[in-house]
Parts: sequence; C-alpha cells; structure tokens
Amino acid sequence: MKLDSKIFDSIRVKPDKDRVDEDLHPACEHPGCDRPGVHRAPKGRNREGQYFRFCVDHVREYNKSYNYFTGMGDDDVRSYQKDSLTGHRPTWKMGVNRQAADGPDGYDPRAHMRANAQRRHASTHQPRQRKLLALEKRSLDVLNLGHNARGDEIKARYKELVKLNHPDANGGDRSSEDRLREIIQAYNVLKKAGFC
Repeated sequence: MKLDSKIFDSIRVKPDKDRVDEDLHPACEHPGCDRPGVHRAPKGRNREGQYFRFCVDHVREYNKSYNYFTGMGDDDVRSYQKDSLTGHRPTWKMGVNRQAADGPDGYDPRAHMRANAQRRHASTHQPRQRKLLALEKRSLDVLNLGHNARGDEIKARYKELVKLNHPDANGGDRSSEDRLREIIQAYNVLKKAGFC
C-alpha cells in the first residue's frame, strides 16, 4: 500500500482538510470561483444524468434561475407533461386501432394466433392416466375391452357377458360357468381399482 495515496489519507483519524477538499471535490465550475464544487446541479433538458459542480453559493444562485422547459413554447410544455404521464411511450384508446390490426382484407392476426394457441393446447393437453397394473390389464382383456375403457363401457360389457354366459341363458348348460367366474372376478378387480 502506498502511504501517499488518497485512500490512505482519507481513512486517517484526522486527515489534512486542505488536501481532502482538493482531492475529493473538483473546483466550482462557476467562472472565477476556486472553492470546492461539493454540490451537483443538473445541466438541463436532453442532458439528463449530467451535472455541473458548484459551491454552496453558486448552486443556490443556479437553482433560483433553473427552468427545465427553457426555450419551449406553452403547447410544447403541455404536450411534454401529457406524455410524461405514460413515460413518453405511445398509447392509444381501446379499439381505436382495430382497422389497422385487422389488415387490409379483414384478416385479424391476433384472432388467428389465439385460435392456433387454443388448438395446440387442446391437442396436447390430455388428462393424465395412471399406468395399468398387470391384473387390471388381464381383467380388461377378459372382458374384451381396450386398455382405456372406463365406467359405463365396462358395466355394459359386464352385463352383456354375464347374460351371454349364465347357465340359465344356456338352457342349464354348466360348461360356461368357468368363463362366468372369470368375468365376475375381472369385473370385481376393475370395480375395486375404481374403473367403474
């Protein structure tokens, strides 16, 4: 560390006041003034972020005569103030630019984009289905149903197969009892699993 640096001098307990004023603050920018320019004053319109450095007396004098709108007419000042309400960004009333948005042939690109987005969402958004267990798959196969069958479809197929394989429907023939037991067991498995 250099012992004659500005940083070393500014962290001393009692720094040299003359040196600190010269080093930390530039001279006042008012012509003929050699006091330190401790205070900032804005340079004006279209020079935002730029400042003059003045001493206390000259900054007070500058602030008394400062006018941001110097050189602008009354209409320009009103227009500037109105635009400042929206951050000087272009705005328009709702529905005013409808004809411009529709295009020359009545085509509304926003409506077209909205319809495309809705179509994509509808085609990609499928309700999430849980994975079937082996027993559930086998039960659906016993009932001769696809793996995505649910609710009323399962009940209707169950009733149909029970009527078809019941011994009373077959004139007392007991050869289809095993098939009937399989159908009843398959239906009970699906019912417990919440498919119907």
